Amino acid sequence: MEFKEAKNKFIQTWGALGSQWGINKTMAQIHALLMVSNEAVSMEDIMEELQISRGNASMNIRALMDWGIVYKEFKAGERREYFTAEKDLDELAVKISRERSKREIKPALKVLKEVSSLQQPQTEEEKHFVDQTSKLYDFVLKADNVLDKITEYKDNWLAQLFVKFMK
Repeated sequence: MEFKEAKNKFIQTWGALGSQWGINKTMAQIHALLMVSNEAVSMEDIMEELQISRGNASMNIRALMDWGIVYKEFKAGERREYFTAEKDLDELAVKISRERSKREIKPALKVLKEVSSLQQPQTEEEKHFVDQTSKLYDFVLKADNVLDKITEYKDNWLAQLFVKFMK
């Protein structure tokens, strides 16, 4: 497979996966392009490579920057804006996990807590509803706590040193 074909296939596949991860296809494609580029890429090059409008590119780059996985890079003497993606895959996973927790898990926890706190359920149906939503709340809370611990581990240099020592 030729390089250009392989690169395009990767970008298209990453874009398709993006919609399954809760982001739009173009956002994922921009991220893929920046992730595999060996140097910062200008907005114009992103637009040309992906055949997208300036508005689409700008909006999605801004969203990727909000997630903390794309950065603006300045080049001396250049008026164009250049962008690069987080290259450290561990750091990328941590940032995505934190952002998804903030955007998806925390709001779901809030709703689950609210709906599982019916005042004095009377009927069997109400009791079952409270029981199930309470169990779901507990499960999602535990999963979120595990994610928090994993992302804290990445930030904790002492824990990392200990794990390296244990290997």
